[in-house]
Amino acid sequence: MKSMNDLMLHFLQDIYYAEKLGLRSMAKVAKAVSNPELRDAILHHREQTRGQIERLDQVFEHLGKKARGKTCAAMDGLVEEGAEAMEEADKGPVLDAALIACGQAIDHYEIARYGAMAAWARQSGQDEIAERAVNKDAKNDGEEDEDDGEGKDGSQDAGAATAKASGEDHGDGNGDAGKAPADKKPAKKKPATKK
Repeated sequence: MKSMNDLMLHFLQDIYYAEKLGLRSMAKVAKAVSNPELRDAILHHREQTRGQIERLDQVFEHLGKKARGKTCAAMDGLVEEGAEAMEEADKGPVLDAALIACGQAIDHYEIARYGAMAAWARQSGQDEIAERAVNKDAKNDGEEDEDDGEGKDGSQDAGAATAKASGEDHGDGNGDAGKAPADKKPAKKKPATKK
């Protein structure tokens, strides 16, 4: 890679591979989970991923390049973690929780890649790519998290569903599992007194 355009193309091929691999793996994950809300969230996310792949195809076309992925060892590893969880855990809330964590790791990887590409596209004057094709989904993902409680993979709702299914909901049922209940606040430290 000798230029920022080369670097951006490399990352574009990387994320294209990642999205296509994620699309294939989500079908297996949806079959492996036990919680119906989680399954629905995964299938919904799968449809969103199809749309993202179409937008990436448009970015390749805009750049005058053939749409193709480049093997991404990071994504291969993240998907492998999910596959290991499906092999090692019995179907149920524990596996559901493991697959949510694996899905979140994949989403965080994708967000990092899209963020970098959007910044590079803006710096190189390719605002159309930055705003319409790449950054649009990152912006929408954040809005979904704030507006309806569902992230790119439905993780908040799915997390709450998993917590409810396992009887471990320590929050308000809106994805706050693992947080201390509101009525149990940490004890305040007493100020030190001078002697």
